[in-house]
Amino acid sequence: MRKTITTEGGFLSIETGTTKPDATTIVERKGLGHPDTLADHLAERLSRAYSHYTVQRFGAVLHHNFDKLALLGGASEVRYGAGRMTAPVRVLVNGRAAPMCGGQTIPVEEIVEAEVRAFFAEQLPEVSDHLDITFNITSNSSPGAVLTGDAVPDRTRWFNPRSIDDLRERRVRLSNDTSLGTGWAPENAFESFVRELVNHFSGESDFTLSHAWCGSDVKLMGYWDGDQADVVLCVPQKSRHVGSRAEYVRNAETVLAECYRMAGLRLPGAPARFRLNARDVPEKDELYLTYTGSSIESGDEGVVGRGNRVNGLITPLRPMNLEGANGKNPVYHVGKLYNIAAQRLAERLHEATDGHAEVHLVSTTGQCLDQPWRILVRLSSPDVETDKIQALVAEALEGFPALTDELVSDGIVLS
Repeated sequence: MRKTITTEGGFLSIETGTTKPDATTIVERKGLGHPDTLADHLAERLSRAYSHYTVQRFGAVLHHNFDKLALLGGASEVRYGAGRMTAPVRVLVNGRAAPMCGGQTIPVEEIVEAEVRAFFAEQLPEVSDHLDITFNITSNSSPGAVLTGDAVPDRTRWFNPRSIDDLRERRVRLSNDTSLGTGWAPENAFESFVRELVNHFSGESDFTLSHAWCGSDVKLMGYWDGDQADVVLCVPQKSRHVGSRAEYVRNAETVLAECYRMAGLRLPGAPARFRLNARDVPEKDELYLTYTGSSIESGDEGVVGRGNRVNGLITPLRPMNLEGANGKNPVYHVGKLYNIAAQRLAERLHEATDGHAEVHLVSTTGQCLDQPWRILVRLSSPDVETDKIQALVAEALEGFPALTDELVSDGIVLS
């Protein structure tokens, strides 16, 4: 059943009794050291650092976006028991940021460089002294600043405000773009397993703490038919901690054993097959052996928006969009705010209805942020209280100021 409700800014459509997703699942997740994940997390870190600075100095988040950041891989030499960088990783900081407010200069490049170097020191310390940072940061105004005489169009002050009073969002928050936010819940057991397994090998865990050779550029592609799992997994090893081909092979066997152990815990009774580092040719010493633990050391590139979605997964059989949320302004960029809000709303609706929930928030550029043009809620539960659903939607839309504060403080946390 579908019910369409006219709202202040558009329309809310609630569909109930929709078909639940079937068991068939294709899911991908990229680990912390994957170049695309590195680009995402670095872009968000830059946005957060710039926001902190401007809030502390001026009392508001000034206009910026770092969501077009890119990483261009360097070059390395890898040997058993050794290795080194032979060419730097290029960090292309692409975007815009207000360079001053009320005549006070903001040290944008200094903020950015400090954060880039700190980020790599934490994530890939072997790379931190081998970075070539290129600044492509402008303060150009958005389209629409038409000159009609001697007056200065307000739009040209967005990235060069005389004071925070020149920030339009101080009066009313308007969507910066026509865009789409997508969310769904709940994950099935296999999707949750994929998330946990990649985190286990690419983040700080008992496994990585006890196996120094385990690198962080992990990537998983999995297929699940409801009864059995088929997984292709890449887990690099760090060359300084691997003394021979035989040692590499033994380590790979350790990874596979850990995969089967965790599958037994998380997918009990389900047959599982794992293929690890499928491109390896051990007899030719062609192995996923790296100096840093990431392919960013040897030519691979990372670009914001090409990796995990806001929910931390890539799920082509689920509703999803291609928005690159990381690095966008947390005040009014709907590509960030609508995706996070849609995901959280879907989780709330799942909890409230005990069924599958899907949410789409569609913005119109220039329209009030809390008044999407279209809101589509799809619920598998046939019997729901429409008033309760409307209340949860309204609560999500009213929560954008609090969400902004959270993002300025913590940034997007990919679960």
